Amino acid sequence: MASKLPPFLRPFLALGFLALACGEGDEPLPPPDSGTTVDAGTRTDAGTSEDAGLPTDDAGTSEDAGADVDAGSEDAGTEVDAGSAEDAGTSSDAGSVTDAGSAEDAGSSTDAGSSTDAGSPTDGGSADAGSDGESDTDAGYTEIRLMAANLSSGNGQDYDPGHGIRLMQGVKPDIVMIQEFNYKSDSAADMRSMVDMIGAGFYYYRETGAQIPNGIISRYPIIDSGEWKDAKVSNRDFAWARIDIPGPRDLWAISVHLLTTSSSNRNAEATQLVGYIQANIPEGDYLAIGGDFNTDSRSEACLTTFKQVVDTAGPHPADKNGKEGTNAGRSKPYDHVLVDSDLRQYQVPTVVGTSTFNNGLVLDSRVYTPISDIYPALSSDSGASSMQHMGVIKTFRTPNF
Repeated sequence: MASKLPPFLRPFLALGFLALACGEGDEPLPPPDSGTTVDAGTRTDAGTSEDAGLPTDDAGTSEDAGADVDAGSEDAGTEVDAGSAEDAGTSSDAGSVTDAGSAEDAGSSTDAGSSTDAGSPTDGGSADAGSDGESDTDAGYTEIRLMAANLSSGNGQDYDPGHGIRLMQGVKPDIVMIQEFNYKSDSAADMRSMVDMIGAGFYYYRETGAQIPNGIISRYPIIDSGEWKDAKVSNRDFAWARIDIPGPRDLWAISVHLLTTSSSNRNAEATQLVGYIQANIPEGDYLAIGGDFNTDSRSEACLTTFKQVVDTAGPHPADKNGKEGTNAGRSKPYDHVLVDSDLRQYQVPTVVGTSTFNNGLVLDSRVYTPISDIYPALSSDSGASSMQHMGVIKTFRTPNF
């Protein structure tokens, strides 16, 4: 612009620039605001017990809030459930929320969904799914063995006698949806000791404040966990864990223990749980519901209700002789491992030692041969005093990509 001024005005322009350069009191302008950080990726907790829009917590409805029915006994009225009317929980710690695990927690429960979560391909085991129980990650896939286990025994609805622990050790599960999760004093040290017997350094979640708690034990990091209120019963809830399995999807495992009282009560529990699942679990993640459903048949209403979120169709797991029942008398399908259709497509035969179970295994040590394949389990373990259920195992081979 200065080159276009008349010559007689150019000196005045020069003086103006000199005055600006020598002015007093001028301070440098602050740098432009580069923008505060906005917490670019935190996620809301994907499953708190405050479920928006679902029935309010029922701390003890008139049915079963403290009635004799199921207030600690496995079953007040069925022929196979008569054992252990005593609760047996223990006097100390009805359920501590000790997360799991080893000090190298690659995703503790306080990490409720960081963007770095979601299972890197390198996360999870060697390429050997053999006797040491490590996960098979060969060729870009991970083999994951899921187990439902209400395998407490004796008079205390706990694992102190050791029968159930030996059964789990024998089949080497990667993820267990466990019921009546009590052991010795129920202290954090005792629970850690029990979990380490099933898998050294495994992660776990155990619901709090429950007489016969549900829980999840996992080879893979538990990145979030909690419990959803079961409005039909006062001494346990639905325990859930979000698990960082290898690959881009997480696996949500839910441990359930439905009432023995009636099929209508079990259907009410199923309806409530389906609501929690639909409100809290992302469509893109895998889902497994496992545990003691106490179902008398596969046509019960609760299983129809669960079809909204998991695949309940056969073929179903069976024992060495092709028998499917999971109660003590082996006549009723009490126990289940049910997964959503996304995960069901990856189901593969369950291989234990020298035996292959195409549709999964119902674990009854009384009929299992050779018993050496499920060492240290004993042939008598499934027939132990008050052992009212058989374990159920299914295996899945999921992509790491």
